[in-house]
Amino acid sequence: MNTVNIKVIAIALSLACSAGAMAQGMSKADYQAGKDRIAADYKSARGACTSFSGNAKDICVADAEGKKNIAKAELEASYKPSVKTKYDVRIARAEADYGVAIDKCDDLAGNPKDVCVKEAKAAQVAAKADAKAQMKTTEANAAASEKGADARKDARADKADADYAVAKEKCDSLAGGAKDQCLNDAKARFGKS
Repeated sequence: MNTVNIKVIAIALSLACSAGAMAQGMSKADYQAGKDRIAADYKSARGACTSFSGNAKDICVADAEGKKNIAKAELEASYKPSVKTKYDVRIARAEADYGVAIDKCDDLAGNPKDVCVKEAKAAQVAAKADAKAQMKTTEANAAASEKGADARKDARADKADADYAVAKEKCDSLAGGAKDQCLNDAKARFGKS
């Protein structure tokens, strides 16, 4: 039984590392290879569960399923990075943790089982709420950053217009060719036509 647990842990680590290593950006071929690796790792993890029986087997299967779903979500987030795919990774983790926790509760009976189920559900709800909050925060920060960039651009334009008006006013004290040259220099310096 210890050997099987070590194998399951090793598979879980390989799933986590393989998805983390792919975070650099990937080609379609790399994406397909990642899917194949996840399928192979899942098959191996699921096979390791055959040495268990009863609820221990159910827990092992739920753990393997959860890790597979997390790895798939991480792969998708690496292939098509976005706020939504990062959110999906967090949700996959919440669902995986919930699935394993619920199966562990089956070892209990009566009120302790009821408490265990409620705790598992509360942890799932909290993880999903945190994932949603993170997604909303990221979206808000992106929108605020964009608005800030627009505001800075508008401020630069306003400052340039004001400086150009000052330069034009200074040219008014000149006459003839000197005034024309001064105005042309001001237009060139401030990008006016």
